Amino acid sequence: MTDESRVPVSLSLDAWLDRLSQRGGEPGGGAASGVMMAIGAALLHMVAAYTPDDERAQQSGQRSIELRIEALQAAEDDGVRSAALGAALAAESSPERDERIVATGTAGAESSATLVGIGAALAAGLRVLADRGNPHLIADVAVAAEAIGAGLGGALTNLRACLALARKHLPAGAGLSGDFDRPLAEGSAARADVALLAQAVEER
Repeated sequence: MTDESRVPVSLSLDAWLDRLSQRGGEPGGGAASGVMMAIGAALLHMVAAYTPDDERAQQSGQRSIELRIEALQAAEDDGVRSAALGAALAAESSPERDERIVATGTAGAESSATLVGIGAALAAGLRVLADRGNPHLIADVAVAAEAIGAGLGGALTNLRACLALARKHLPAGAGLSGDFDRPLAEGSAARADVALLAQAVEER
């Protein structure tokens, strides 16, 4: 893929969503997961901005800015990898096609694992601001939790799907390179934690 083929998240929201709705996979579900995480990160920063006297809340807010940037970059990168995987799947059946699917599927899994890591980091910040953030913004904390949880769920779904697809096209007896057990476990734990936090916040 060339740089010109990228669909930057710096597009207007309406233009980005229009591209998301089209065929091509760039952006796709993984990129959408990253954008949802970025929305959650932005909300966390807003809550921290309304909690100026709490040092931990301020630190969490600063970290949320970094994670928002990382989420948007990961979303853009995931779109490129998604398009490459789609192109591999569209090719005519051959041993080379299988190799391309394994390579692009593994790359897609790596991209999803990156998103999972960002979501897990956001989950940690969410807990801080749920406990220490300005109580008048507790509804915004709940919305952030829902956005981060949705992003994590999407990234985990894509991670599992990419792994399954790549393994399906491996030669008999071969295995995938890379360790994906850790992001799967950490992401699942973080998603469960976010769901519990969201429920607790909404019940206050």
